[in-house]
Amino acid sequence: MQPRHGCTIEEIETVVRREFRARRLRKAAGKKWQVVGRGIGDRVIEVVFLIDDDRKTIYVIHAMPLTTRRRRR
Repeated sequence: MQPRHGCTIEEIETVVRREFRARRLRKAAGKKWQVVGRGIGDRVIEVVFLIDDDRKTIYVIHAMPLTTRRRRR
C-alpha cells in the first residue's frame, strides 16, 4: 500500500525510528508529534503521528516529502 503523498510504509517507519531514537521530535497540536528526516533517495520527509497509550503503537496521521520552500521554515 502506498500512502497518498508517495511515501512508502518502510520510508515512514525509517524516518520515525531514526528521528525518535535521536530525540528529534517536536510536539504538535494535542497529543500529536512531528518528525522531519531523510527518507529514500535522500529526500526530506515530514511525519505527524500519535503514540498509543500502550507506548508500542504509532498511528501515522500525515506523511509527505517536503518541498524546498517548506524545508526552509
